[in-house]
Amino acid sequence: MPRHKATAALFAALVLVGCTTDKPTSTTRSAAPATSAQGPGTGAQSKFFVQADFDAQLAMRSQTPQGPTDKPWEQAIAPKMVETAKYKKDGPYHLCFSNAAVDNPWRQVGWKSMQAEVGLHKEIGKFTALDAEGKDDKQISDIAELRAKDCDALIVSPNTTATLTPAVTAACGKVPVIVFDRGVGTDCPVTFIKPIGGYAFGADAAEFLVEKVPAGGKVLALRILPGVDVLETRWSAAKVVFDKSRLQVVGMEFTDGDAAKTKSIVSDYLQRHGKIDGVWMDSGATTVAAIEAFEDAGVPVPPINGEDQQDFLRKWKDANLTAVAPTYPTYQWRTPIIAALKILKGEEVPKMWNLPQPTITSENLSTYLRPNMPPLHYALCGCEDLPGFPETWGGKKS
Repeated sequence: MPRHKATAALFAALVLVGCTTDKPTSTTRSAAPATSAQGPGTGAQSKFFVQADFDAQLAMRSQTPQGPTDKPWEQAIAPKMVETAKYKKDGPYHLCFSNAAVDNPWRQVGWKSMQAEVGLHKEIGKFTALDAEGKDDKQISDIAELRAKDCDALIVSPNTTATLTPAVTAACGKVPVIVFDRGVGTDCPVTFIKPIGGYAFGADAAEFLVEKVPAGGKVLALRILPGVDVLETRWSAAKVVFDKSRLQVVGMEFTDGDAAKTKSIVSDYLQRHGKIDGVWMDSGATTVAAIEAFEDAGVPVPPINGEDQQDFLRKWKDANLTAVAPTYPTYQWRTPIIAALKILKGEEVPKMWNLPQPTITSENLSTYLRPNMPPLHYALCGCEDLPGFPETWGGKKS
């Protein structure tokens, strides 16, 4: 969803890889029309909004996941298991991976974790990965190429949802497919792996601001891009929360994930409104830039949300900010490898593999700070037990 570019212009912390007008990932329900409920300052509800999915994700936040308590990448929330006996075969296995991109820190951290996970399993005889470089047409070609490489299982992280659906559907007829990170518009994959989702992220951040910002306070919403499913659901959930609150959403602006543009937008709103009482963000990559805009103006930083990037967590602690960090854990990159092996061994897997999605608060902030890791490292990598940590992820041994 979250197009990323490493040089900055469309830099996003999470799963953002392309501007798209894709349909919602749900294949069983219809989205609410774009002309649905208006809220003060928040505009029309997103065409990606699905009430049932919104309700389900918010409910999952309080549900206890099943699985090893120390391995959240193996846990699942309310799983409905599916049989995989028809895929059972002897190893060694050839696993294949069609990756949307590795063009931002979130994806780079995850990709390193996936490769390290592969290294743990001797039954994997070959691992073939192709990078689509954030291009739909290349990923479609990549999937076709992988279908001809005698893969025993195919893992796909789609660049966009609707455009990649036909390619994934075609692959399902040839090989067991595992989709993760972003969805596709078909339920043919054996399993779809993701954290709880965008609704939970957006609601967590908005609920925090409703709690911390006085009634009548002015909130600025900063988004990356329109039309990207995970980001759209983040904003649509926040809209629901804000519309029920007594806060004023004085603006919703797209930053393109660019730090300079983010600072400029915040500065403009401070000049226009005199005071901003809270900042909601659909991605934490430029949270530090937003904070710096308040500091440059010589005014207190209001309640704000970010993500689990180390630069934000360090700024939060050092400046004693009022902040929260919903997450979209990079440890999810380990799960597709585990799922592929389970499927090839004929073991059950969840049809919808919902992983835990922790929220970082002032109470647990110190748990996620990694002084020996680089600024753009994501704390919820689940990589601390993997060979090569921390050096492979750019860190230094403490």
